[in-house]
Amino acid sequence: MVQEVEQALRLQEFDKRITELTTEIAALPKHVAVIEKQLESHLRKLETNRAALAANQRERKQRELDIQTQEQKISKLNDQTLQAKTNEQYRAFQHEIEYCRTEIRKAEDRILDLMAESEPLEAEVKSAEADLAVEKKQVEAEKASARERTETDKHEMTGVQEQRKAGYSALSAAMQRHYDRLKKKHANGVVVSEVRNGLCSACRLTLRPQFYQELRSATTVMFCENCGRMLRYAPPVDVQAEFEGGTRVALS
Repeated sequence: MVQEVEQALRLQEFDKRITELTTEIAALPKHVAVIEKQLESHLRKLETNRAALAANQRERKQRELDIQTQEQKISKLNDQTLQAKTNEQYRAFQHEIEYCRTEIRKAEDRILDLMAESEPLEAEVKSAEADLAVEKKQVEAEKASARERTETDKHEMTGVQEQRKAGYSALSAAMQRHYDRLKKKHANGVVVSEVRNGLCSACRLTLRPQFYQELRSATTVMFCENCGRMLRYAPPVDVQAEFEGGTRVALS
């Protein structure tokens, strides 16, 4: 096995882990932002319902005051009716009394409507307050967990980057150029591809039998004839599978 291919494979693992940690560190604030936005949305909905309930209660009180006002008017009009000197005055007072009673009925009907509207609002506000108390605790716990995970990831990142630096320095200048070129070419970060049973695991190409045999005993770095990645020989799953794989290539 070519030693520098093994070193490149370790470097590839370092790069893979750095990518994973970078992705996770970047994702954690976004996750926190999402749950905070959800909480904010629920808080706004609760405030809207609270405002609607408060408006409902204010209107009910106003309607109750309107009823009292109309009742007071009726009482005064009744007294005035007793003092009416003509039928015309009497009918005018009665007409005003009837108008006041109509206003009272309207106010009472509206109060009943408001009471019906307030029941689901009160239930929703009460339920939302209980749910939000739980949600706030969950959000704070998730934020704390995210902060802790971020610090852990950053600490691990520092260590992996140091190992990566040392691993990269251990490569020859030519191997560094090969590694950098292949890393830039292949977005998935696979620079070194294992070959098992005659197959490049990265591009799925079946190698030529002669090329495969050379790889098994190679003392220099070999590259896939299709994808260009460095190749690392891996023992076959079983001898029969390797033989059959080589036979298929020879016949094709």
